[in-house]
Amino acid sequence: MTWRTVHIKESEYIRLKLDNLEISKQGNIFYIPLSDISVIILEGNHTTITTKLLSRLSKYNILVVICDDRYMPTGMYYSYGNFHRTAKRAQQQAAWEKRLKADIWKQVVKQKIRNQIDFMSSIIKDSERIHIMEEMYRQVRAGDETNREGHAAKLYFNALYGLDFTREKTCIENIAMNFGYSIIRSAMARMAAGQGLLLMLGVFHRNEYNAFNLVDDLMEPFRPLMDHWIHRVVLGKEEYLSYESRLEIIDFMNQPMEYKGKRSTVDQVMQKYVKSFVTAMEEGKVELLHPVSINDLVREN
Repeated sequence: MTWRTVHIKESEYIRLKLDNLEISKQGNIFYIPLSDISVIILEGNHTTITTKLLSRLSKYNILVVICDDRYMPTGMYYSYGNFHRTAKRAQQQAAWEKRLKADIWKQVVKQKIRNQIDFMSSIIKDSERIHIMEEMYRQVRAGDETNREGHAAKLYFNALYGLDFTREKTCIENIAMNFGYSIIRSAMARMAAGQGLLLMLGVFHRNEYNAFNLVDDLMEPFRPLMDHWIHRVVLGKEEYLSYESRLEIIDFMNQPMEYKGKRSTVDQVMQKYVKSFVTAMEEGKVELLHPVSINDLVREN
């Protein structure tokens, strides 16, 4: 199973060398086996990449994330059509019942709100707000018809960062979250595509201009986990998102986590989560979607 997230900043070129990634930077040459890599993140405007390497990356289902001049992920290259039953899975996905999608979305939203509550509780001793969040958790209905997710998110962020906080505000919290969410969104796209799923067909998100509706559905329970990691390694240490902080955020994918009684990394848990989602949808049993809990992150320090 792949495990490396490779971050490359301002290299001269990257290319294929005997099933290895060859990286040239400042006169030095580095080699990394492709079999070890899950994600490659590229920063800088001058890196040359060969089509031969891109072809081999797709065969290994290695995701490439490209960042803009502000170091924010702005595009991705991922494998397409490598799943052995892609057409059959696409037909199944297009035929998912409305009731089943509503029920699975209820479970996803509840997992997200539960993780928000648990993260809030670990750093804020505001019993009233936590009680309100608990009520919102219990009120989630099929399809989240009353938008408990949106109401909970507003209360959650205001509790963490103040009543004047909005997700549009320019501040280190938002910059770090936007970067972190882009990382888990990119990784989730890789996982879902690897299972032969059509990324534009979501269970809740259905924006006609969004090519990653399903990805945005599946990543929701992982957002509070990223919030926790950002709070731990970035916030309170600097006023801007430095290169070192970006590396810390990316390293979230390598953090140890328990899932189904076994120790994995966040990256591996995301892959297992997608597989449990596929099983739940194929068998029409939402209880087969194994929950993701912030409490399962292994805190080693």
